[in-house]
Amino acid sequence: MYTWIWRHLPGGTAAKTLLSLVLVVAVSALLLFVVFPWAEPYVPFADVTVDQ
Repeated sequence: MYTWIWRHLPGGTAAKTLLSLVLVVAVSALLLFVVFPWAEPYVPFADVTVDQ
């Protein structure tokens, strides 16, 4: 998968490195701000209680 992405990015090595870094940041932001908040109510680990 990473080889496929690397081959399809335009430019030389420096441009591909910069674009791949931008891709990683964009995917991380999408996961952090959209996907994880959407999925959080469906995760059963949110209602954990510890009794002492």
